[in-house]
Amino acid sequence: MEKLTLQEEEAMLAVWQVGAGFIKDFMDAMPEPKPPYTTLASTIKNLERKGFLKSERYANANRYSAKVKEAEYKKRFMNGFVNNYFQSSYKELVAFFAKDKKISTAELKEIINLIENPEK
Repeated sequence: MEKLTLQEEEAMLAVWQVGAGFIKDFMDAMPEPKPPYTTLASTIKNLERKGFLKSERYANANRYSAKVKEAEYKKRFMNGFVNNYFQSSYKELVAFFAKDKKISTAELKEIINLIENPEK
């Protein structure tokens, strides 16, 4: 799965939030500053070409929906990120944030609890 550009990720976040919809629906879901309509339309077309979206024709407009689930994209992206920047070690990733004081002791305890009790 190909890594998306920031602009494509922002568009996909809107698609995942809205579900199936038209470009105007995705535009409404995007945070400010919103891209121009034509830019978003072009980005949506690129995402469809790359296989992230599918479309259905309704009268003279296309209704788009995600072909790739948000959780699947996040999982693949994070795996690649950890592989590229942390020598495939999630321990190194957590240690990086701990050393940089981006994660608290309480949050680390929550993570340990999630690992020890994955059903909760």
